[in-house]
Amino acid sequence: MTDKKTEAVTIEKGQQFPLTIKRLGINGEGVGFYKRKIVFVPGALPGEVVVAEVTKVNPKFAEAKIKKMRKPSADRVNAPCPVYDKCGGCQLQHLSYEGQLREKKDIVRQAFERHTKIHPDKLPLQDTIGMEDPWNYRNKSQLQVGKHKEKVLAGLYGMNSHQLIDISDCMIQHPMTNTVTQQVKKILEDLNISIYNEKKHKGIIRTIVTRVAFATGQIQLVLITTQQEIPKKDLLIEEIKKRLPEVTSILQNVNGKRTSLIFGDETIHLAGEEVIQETLGDVSFELSARAFFQLNPVQTVKLYDEVKKAAQLTGQEKVIDAYCGVGTIGMWVAKEAGEVRGMDVIAEAIDDANANAKKHGISNAHYVVGPAEKLLPKWVKEGWKPDVVIVDPPRTGCDDALLRTIIEVKPKKMVYVSCNPSTLAKDVNQLTRAGFKLKYLQPVDMFPHTSHVETVALIELK
Repeated sequence: MTDKKTEAVTIEKGQQFPLTIKRLGINGEGVGFYKRKIVFVPGALPGEVVVAEVTKVNPKFAEAKIKKMRKPSADRVNAPCPVYDKCGGCQLQHLSYEGQLREKKDIVRQAFERHTKIHPDKLPLQDTIGMEDPWNYRNKSQLQVGKHKEKVLAGLYGMNSHQLIDISDCMIQHPMTNTVTQQVKKILEDLNISIYNEKKHKGIIRTIVTRVAFATGQIQLVLITTQQEIPKKDLLIEEIKKRLPEVTSILQNVNGKRTSLIFGDETIHLAGEEVIQETLGDVSFELSARAFFQLNPVQTVKLYDEVKKAAQLTGQEKVIDAYCGVGTIGMWVAKEAGEVRGMDVIAEAIDDANANAKKHGISNAHYVVGPAEKLLPKWVKEGWKPDVVIVDPPRTGCDDALLRTIIEVKPKKMVYVSCNPSTLAKDVNQLTRAGFKLKYLQPVDMFPHTSHVETVALIELK
């Protein structure tokens, strides 16, 4: 009997069947169930009925593509970008913006249903905060450089392929990052400068990184190269200055390793300023080549205001800003805090953070190089105990040692800024089991048309 049953649920590559899409997955793909087996269908939307064709079978799930659309969603729209289906940078351009905000809230809900014991009806989840104009919002582009015949391309590798898709005119990028990238491509082509070939691991120019400060209009260009020497370097700098007078900072970063990481350890100043100035609210920041800074300045102000709202500072509190980067969040709340201490493992970011605090006359914020899980216990031992801990960790969530430290230190409040609902839910689960309570979750749409959702969680000691 069992054999027949198992046979019945066998799914094979190339098999076709009708499928109703129940929800969106964390990567923006449609999720349906075929005989209880989960099926992921990129491009399908909740409520749609499709004929799915299986492209890949895993023991626990299958992947499929839309063979035929039987019943489209009322939220389905035509994606305006010409390379949308190839590039993979955006996952949700085919979903109306209202639909995106609703589904992002649902992605957070799903993560908490999966990873915590909080009853779905009791989940304190707010509606997603969106953008008035959800286009041209990214202040930075990092595009791989390649060559097709004599033409220089700058873009991303296509979904599941090693084909470089040229996306130097991207609809979610600030128009100036597009302009600069296109001109730099032309200059590299005209001067016939050696372009990196990923397969052969040969060539020099590897990546074009462009960052625009929305508030000041300053532009930083970083050329990532495989070696220090650039042939015709002076000519290259001359041409950039001539054709792109709006570029205020030209830098080179050397990364000769076979790696998917963009930046190497060595940055060389080529021309103009070493940093560019960006302003958020009434705080301005100096940004060096490798400094992390939020990619959507318009929504960052909304995000940080949510952090401030969650922290509810009275002017007395000792505040930790963990994973602080250039100190953005700490400086955003410093006026309302007693003292802010921030930490990060990137030394340049900490230099920038301290310089930024000094420049603004913020004397109650100090930034230190090192991991939070090591520094926090040290400070507590010295008698400095935080009232509020603000964390903005990478996608992998909080370091386990840091979570254990927070559980030991027992701050009254924790404000968790997350770019990954799954790791947020797992970390919240650990904290709620240790005597903390989740007060509310506020999703913020930092990256319209992609499946990413940022969330601010307020967690209090019971």
